[in-house]
Amino acid sequence: MKTRQKLFFLEEWGKALVPERIRPHLRDYLLKAGITEVNYRFFGALFYVCLAVALIFYFYLPYGFLRDRSIGIANTLLYLGLGSFIVVFVLLISLSFLVMGIIYFWLDLRIYKRTKEIEEILPEFLQFVSGNLKKKVMTGEDVDEALREFTKKYDSPILRRSFDLIIEGMKSGGRIVYLIDKVIEDINEAKMLKKEMSASVTSYVIFITFIVLVIAPGLFALSYQLLTIVSSFAGKLGGSSGAVSSMPIKFSAVSINPDDFINFARMCVAIIAVFSSIIISLISRGDIKSGIKYIPVFLIVSLVNFSIFMFFLRNMFSFIAF
Repeated sequence: MKTRQKLFFLEEWGKALVPERIRPHLRDYLLKAGITEVNYRFFGALFYVCLAVALIFYFYLPYGFLRDRSIGIANTLLYLGLGSFIVVFVLLISLSFLVMGIIYFWLDLRIYKRTKEIEEILPEFLQFVSGNLKKKVMTGEDVDEALREFTKKYDSPILRRSFDLIIEGMKSGGRIVYLIDKVIEDINEAKMLKKEMSASVTSYVIFITFIVLVIAPGLFALSYQLLTIVSSFAGKLGGSSGAVSSMPIKFSAVSINPDDFINFARMCVAIIAVFSSIIISLISRGDIKSGIKYIPVFLIVSLVNFSIFMFFLRNMFSFIAF
């Protein structure tokens, strides 16, 4: 009984967090991801988890700061209470938006995957529908509603347009089988064109991949070796003032820390890897979402290659001494 009451409380609290005007759109969005029902208990539980994390973080860091600052103030409890409320509220809102952003990102990827899967088998599915129509003509509002409900489960313009044509053809009493066959033919032609376009840009994809995985890490590693050589060279000449005074160029110590440069180089290599995977996805597939799966591969390989280049170039230039 208590468990049911807790679940009911979480469900009601989850509904309270979601505005009523957003609920129909939320259901349609989740339906595209393959989720048939909105789990409001999940939203309620998620809120309390975010609240618990915010409170733990508050007592770990901001509470001590506010407590120390409130000492000596006349209204100590008011200052501490108001400050605590503001800090916890900001933490809760920020954490909630972060978690919802992660969930939205995951759902969006799931919708994209489902859409690609249905578009891949759409010609075969329409052929199956066409074969059934050759045996028996389907009419009636029930069929129309079922087809429209089916299109709401996927975020696919091709699927929606194809079924809209079929529904309108059924209502007008036209040649449905011929219409479906033409739709199948157009979809297959579009898929062939996409494959040809993807094949035509293969050289660009290979070029960008080679730059990201090999050239960029190698250049940053070489720049680090040049930095260390120049630093050593400037330090040696800077120490011998008599020899330097006769030279037209004045050498001073390099202000760049080599360790900071390594961190900077790794960050740059990681950023280049992320955006290059997105560019490759846009060139080859025409969208960004399909390139997300390449980001971990590009990151790991480029950073590993940077470490390898650093190792070999450090040993190669180690014989240089001043």
